[in-house]
Amino acid sequence: MILSVCASYGQATLKGLVKNESNEIIPFASVYLEGTQFGTSSNNAGRFTIENVPLSTYNIIASAVGYNKSSLSIEVNGDIDTIVFQLSTNTELEEVELFGTRTKRAEKLETLTRLPLPPNEQLQSISILSHALIDKQNALTLRDVTKNVAGVYTFATYGNTRESMSLRGYRGIPILKNGVRINSDFRGIGVITDMAGVDNIQVLKGVSAISQGLGGDLGSAGGVINIATKTPKFYEGGEVSFRAGSYGMVRPAFDFYGPLDNNETIAFRVAGAYDRADSYRSHVNSERLYVNPSLAWKPNDKTRIILEMDYTDDSVTPDQGTVNLGDYATNQIYRLPNHNFLGFDSDRSNSVNTTYAIRFEREISSSLSLKAGLFSSHLETYEESAYVFQGGGRTNLDVLPGGQRYREYYAGGRADKNSVLQIDLLGKDIQTGFLKHTFQVGVDYRNTEFDNTAYTTTYPATDSYVDIIDVTQPIDNILSDGVSVMLNPDRATGSNTKSYGFTVQDKITLTEWADVFLGLRYSSLERTKGNFIGRSLSGAKRDDALNPLLGFNIKPIKNIIVFGSYASSSNPMTSFYSDINGNELGTERWDQYETGIKSTWLDNALRFNVTYFLTSSKNLNLEALDGNGTSLGYYLKGGEDTRNGVEVELIGRVLPNLEVIAGYSYLDARYKDHVSYYYNSSPLNTPRHTANFWTRYSFENTFEGLSLGAGVYYLGARPHNVWSRNYTHAGVEPGIKPFDLKAYTTVNIQMSYQFNSRLGLDVFVNNAFNELGYNAYRTVYLNRISPVTFGSTLRYKF
Repeated sequence: MILSVCASYGQATLKGLVKNESNEIIPFASVYLEGTQFGTSSNNAGRFTIENVPLSTYNIIASAVGYNKSSLSIEVNGDIDTIVFQLSTNTELEEVELFGTRTKRAEKLETLTRLPLPPNEQLQSISILSHALIDKQNALTLRDVTKNVAGVYTFATYGNTRESMSLRGYRGIPILKNGVRINSDFRGIGVITDMAGVDNIQVLKGVSAISQGLGGDLGSAGGVINIATKTPKFYEGGEVSFRAGSYGMVRPAFDFYGPLDNNETIAFRVAGAYDRADSYRSHVNSERLYVNPSLAWKPNDKTRIILEMDYTDDSVTPDQGTVNLGDYATNQIYRLPNHNFLGFDSDRSNSVNTTYAIRFEREISSSLSLKAGLFSSHLETYEESAYVFQGGGRTNLDVLPGGQRYREYYAGGRADKNSVLQIDLLGKDIQTGFLKHTFQVGVDYRNTEFDNTAYTTTYPATDSYVDIIDVTQPIDNILSDGVSVMLNPDRATGSNTKSYGFTVQDKITLTEWADVFLGLRYSSLERTKGNFIGRSLSGAKRDDALNPLLGFNIKPIKNIIVFGSYASSSNPMTSFYSDINGNELGTERWDQYETGIKSTWLDNALRFNVTYFLTSSKNLNLEALDGNGTSLGYYLKGGEDTRNGVEVELIGRVLPNLEVIAGYSYLDARYKDHVSYYYNSSPLNTPRHTANFWTRYSFENTFEGLSLGAGVYYLGARPHNVWSRNYTHAGVEPGIKPFDLKAYTTVNIQMSYQFNSRLGLDVFVNNAFNELGYNAYRTVYLNRISPVTFGSTLRYKF
């Protein structure tokens, strides 16, 4: 193409626009005149200016990550302001963004959904949180990132040693890494992950057993979070960054990638970080080493093999937090001074997690493909720390008055080994008569094994505690001489579970405006070892389950999808539980109904979704305990509970340089016909209302390169424990309604300056107004949210 403008000046100014095939602007694209030193980057609005260009003929080139280069031949006889580049997407380079109309499926999303459709076309409610968003918000933790999703909130941090997330009123939803779970605890007690190696985080809401067979967790009916790590790229690039902040935070990180041969058939990627910090709480600190290497091989245009590893070594001081000075029904959480710490200087929690993956992808034809993956995770944890308690209940110790508490010392270790072999045949837009099919047929094999190592603590002066402290007074943090920890193999627990699954899903396109979804999963589970929390097992036990999926998408107009679905999830393991007469109680099941609207606006730059859901449980089983909370060795019919609510999400760009994320969730979670809990009482840690809002504005012209961002996050009041008639466990007092944890709102503020396309600086304040709030697991852990913190991140891309 030739552009020519006549003028009589010896120098000229070139102006233009860089956009993609969907007419979306491309910020920070490189634009330069080939063979010269003249060049620049497009601004936040995709516009560029090159000044003082001598009159001549040039090739002007535009390039951007995720797109093919484009070249124009121009004859410069004077100023030109009509240059337009329209870059085509490079499918190898395309990055998944939270904003805009990217329709490419997120990296590894099919590991979770197993159906080859982008998120907006899936029947389930799915949110994709990209690494671009993680960087923009300077997020470091899973809870930092997932609070951008309506209805997701922190269930507990267990002394800031793990991150356990809740969704739709279910505690501890399963957390996966590249499709395999890390910690196999059925309570979903969570893990620690590092954002340096994360490509995107996928939140699949609601029943997931149709594709994953994950019905064994307490929280599995609420949804699943999958952490997808970064994978190799077949072009050279990378990034180094350095972050520093409050309480001695220091964090260097890196990410390098590129091809290893001239033919670009083999590529690598390695990302990692070192992280150390103190805490607002005296005597508390953390240190982490993380590395994420991967290798990709393309033997031909239709085949890809990817090898991945992910390694985290995390060490942190457990912090029980504070105590409640009131009774079970009264919220008198004591604001423990920052210089006071309930534990000892020697307290430590260590976890080492290594995950591996081998993925194989083969394009059979333009419509058929085969995908296979072997994923594994090995997690080892060990903790020695203090625990304070008031006495009474199951302790056989007198209840202490005021702020006095017994302080004991305990140790615990655990090893988790999880693996998944998954093979899927995928079909895309296959015609049969007037019907069009996008389908998945797959099998999977899962192996879960864990061992809890038990220890016994001996004390020099008492049988069951180190000392008595007063939390309102200065606390001695030196562990007494003579306290010792020894292995106790008689109390060790563990389990080994194998499951097989067969899944078929089909999206049937009836017309351009109507789709029907059909799905069915068969699961067979075998448990072959051990016992866990009183759940004894002798010999092998096997059971199976059949779970359907039915749904529809209707498109009354091009940008609106009305959807509805029914799905069920089962936990075959619960069929092993027996009542007092030895009769098996049957398999627990969850039924979910969901409907809503997915829509796009402003030329596909803005997404607005509304979802209504109703989930009810059937055939719940509850362990029988005596008055002291000791297992009686059998189970009771627990009854049923329901969760229903509404989720509203707005995501995208209101203006080309104004990004926004907004969400609101209303949740009504109730126990119904239940053997132990009061009718219509709520599960612990279930807020009725949560809300999130984040926006970022990028300046143009005079302040080009500058952007300002702010986020507001609200977590409503929620019961700290269950309201029980007769059930005693972890602080539960039968007959007394538990107090609510107070609602809180936090505000984060950020300022960024992009010096050029490579170098940028972020300065941010988290919890800017120093809001006081608590995340709690019953009253065992009462952890304050982090107070106001300051930080900055310097990034260089190449």
